[in-house]
Amino acid sequence: MTRSVRRTRRMMKVTGAGAAALLGLSACSPSGSESATDSGSASGGLSGQVTVFAAASLKESFTKLGKVFEKEHPGTEVTLSFGGSDALAAGITGGAPADVFASASPRTMKVVTDAGAASGTPVTFVRNRLEIATLPGNPGKIASLKDLTDSGLKVVLCDRTVPCGAAAQKALDASGLKLTPVSYEEDVKSALNKVVLKEADAAVVYRTDVQAAGDKVAGVEFPESADAVNDYPITVLKESQNAGAAKAFVSLVRSAEGRQVLAESGFLKP
Repeated sequence: MTRSVRRTRRMMKVTGAGAAALLGLSACSPSGSESATDSGSASGGLSGQVTVFAAASLKESFTKLGKVFEKEHPGTEVTLSFGGSDALAAGITGGAPADVFASASPRTMKVVTDAGAASGTPVTFVRNRLEIATLPGNPGKIASLKDLTDSGLKVVLCDRTVPCGAAAQKALDASGLKLTPVSYEEDVKSALNKVVLKEADAAVVYRTDVQAAGDKVAGVEFPESADAVNDYPITVLKESQNAGAAKAFVSLVRSAEGRQVLAESGFLKP
C-alpha cells in the first residue's frame, strides 16, 4: 500500500541519523516483495519500490496517484515522502535515496539539476496559486491581502525559503504591503495546520490546500495571487534504483488520468 512519510523539522541535513533514517525508509519493503533495484518482473512488467519525494501541497493528489499506479502495476510499491521543496532538494543532493522528485517551484528543482542529480530535463506538470485560509466562517471578515496587515490578526506564512513562502512574499511585494507573521512554517501544510488548530486567524497557502482542508477552514481569493503563480516541475532522479518504474510514475502524473486527479485537487494546467 502507498505510504506517506511526513518530514520532521527541516527534514534533515542528510548526515548522521538523518541519512540513516532515509536509508531505512527506502529499505522498508513488505516481506517477500522484490528488491527496489528490480525494474521489471520475469514477465517484463514493472515491479519493486518507487520512492517519490514531493512537495507537501501534492499530498492528496499524489497519494491517490500512488494507489492508481500500484493497481495498474501489480508488484510495485510507491513510497511517498512529502515536505518543503527546499528540504527535499537538500536531501536529494545530500544523497537521500529517491527515484522521483516533484517540486513546487523551478527554483528548488534547480538545486537538484545544478547538482547533476536529475535524469534529463524536468517538466512542468501543474501550476498552483495562493489563497488565504481563515478560520471557518471567516470571523475576522478578511476580504483581501491588505486585511492581513491588521495588527489584531494572527497571520502565518510559509518560510521564505520554501515555494509557498516565496510566492506569498512576491504577492506582498507586488501589492506594496508589509506583513509580520506570528510564525514562519516549514511547509504549506504546517502553515495551514496553524489555522486548523485555531492557533492563527489566517495563513497564506495554496488554493489546493484550502480545498483539501474542507470545512476546517474558509478560503479567500485575492487578485495579487496572479502575480505569484508557481510552476511545479517533476523529474526522474539520476541515482534512481528503479528507473523504469520511476519513468512510468512520471508518465502517469502527466497523463490525462493524472491531470484529472490534479485538477480535482485544484491545480491549474501548466
